Amino acid sequence: MEAIVAALASGAYTKPYGMYNIGNSKPVRLLDFIEAIEHRTGINAQKKWLPMQPGDVARTWADVSELQRDFHYQPQTDLDKGVKAFVDWYKAYYGVGV
Repeated sequence: MEAIVAALASGAYTKPYGMYNIGNSKPVRLLDFIEAIEHRTGINAQKKWLPMQPGDVARTWADVSELQRDFHYQPQTDLDKGVKAFVDWYKAYYGVGV
């Protein structure tokens, strides 16, 4: 994110607006994501296993190709580091000891 903010602040980005996917560009299993949150919060999620629901997708991930093209963005944050940063931010922002 820091590289994108720096690029925007430099004035090199001249489009009046833009919308980008920001992510790691690699699929992450939902269970791995849940387990990372559990690990960082110390709370075990109450899971209710159900079959695929309408609108569910088997695999999805962020297509960051436009972000790479416009800002030379290269994903650098792995799942655990990203979840840790989010949980730390959440705790500080909301003043909670999750």
